[in-house]
Amino acid sequence: MNQDETMIPKFLLFVVLLAVTATTTATAASNSIVLDGSTTVGPLAKTFASYFTKKYGVRVTVSESGSGNGAKSLINGSCTIAAMSRAMKAAEIAAARTKGVNPVAHVVALDGLAMIVHPANPVRSLSKAQISNIYRGTITNWREVGGPNARIVVIQRESNSGTQESFKELVSGKGVQITGSAETQSSNGSVKSRVSTTLSAIGFVGLGFVDRSVKVVAVNGVLPTLSMVKNGTYPVTRPLFFYTNGQPAGSVKQFIELPKTADGKRMITELGFITR
Repeated sequence: MNQDETMIPKFLLFVVLLAVTATTTATAASNSIVLDGSTTVGPLAKTFASYFTKKYGVRVTVSESGSGNGAKSLINGSCTIAAMSRAMKAAEIAAARTKGVNPVAHVVALDGLAMIVHPANPVRSLSKAQISNIYRGTITNWREVGGPNARIVVIQRESNSGTQESFKELVSGKGVQITGSAETQSSNGSVKSRVSTTLSAIGFVGLGFVDRSVKVVAVNGVLPTLSMVKNGTYPVTRPLFFYTNGQPAGSVKQFIELPKTADGKRMITELGFITR
């Protein structure tokens, strides 16, 4: 047998190994789901991910870089699902389409954007106009809204936050400039922590982040209870989204449809959010 003849089996073996590797890689890729985006949707995404991986053996990873970054990740192809606490902006959809990405929105749950203060703060209710003026900086002392003589410490989210966008749209109005003295926090959890330790602070978080460390203030006399959010009576209500590139299929579709199942609805409720 000459040298060329001995090389043929080795070459064939190399080709077979390449095919097996490619198949294995493709299988692994199709057997995993990557989520990125909102810190508000984060608890839902992580709970769904843990449940889905245990039940179906599909690896699901979740990052919480903010709604805006979730949109960017979907556009750039670095995530399978963008978790967003606001709808995609027209500019984001246009940017997606220039890259051949077709964002499709799927409502996961409903959320009441809760206005929170320190538990010792006697203020129980604020109007949308008062909240807007506090965040604009035209109301600066709690005594102006029936509270103690104390400077209001205004807490907001970072500009890339979907919760920040929702707050501005639902309460302050699009294009409104929030006071330059407002402190910026990077997540719902950090807003809650700051408010819970600051007597004169005010902030806003997704309903699922509310606990006894803070007090929820009614908006226009309405508290964000399950029924008030679900029927739209609470004035600061929003949907939470999963976005996919086109209509989902396979395991991604199964994951997207989890909020419609009995187990999915149970998890949504347990986390303090509202089912559709």
